[in-house]
Amino acid sequence: MSTFRVRPYTRTGGRTRSTTTLAIETIVTTNERAARDALTSTAEHRIISDLCRLPHSVAEVAARLRLPLGVVRVLLADMSDLALIDVHEQGGAGGDGRPSMELMERVLSGLRRI
Repeated sequence: MSTFRVRPYTRTGGRTRSTTTLAIETIVTTNERAARDALTSTAEHRIISDLCRLPHSVAEVAARLRLPLGVVRVLLADMSDLALIDVHEQGGAGGDGRPSMELMERVLSGLRRI
């Protein structure tokens, strides 16, 4: 079986930004609509839908798919706009724009698990 590599940004139609901004720590999950609309979704959307049956952060999706974070953000934003995934906002930043202590503790815990 021969395979060919597609440049990452061709997966987004050359777009590098989307209407929805997703932080790298934002958690996403597949919802019921994604399963119903599986035949009308793109190949990338189906792959992400399968992966996100369990909760994953935006960064985890990018790492598992081995795609640039910017590409995954656009794909996930498109899926969110189509209501194919649920976006679970994390309370990442405090009122002063700095990361919350809770977020920093989660990051530290994740780093220790590596």
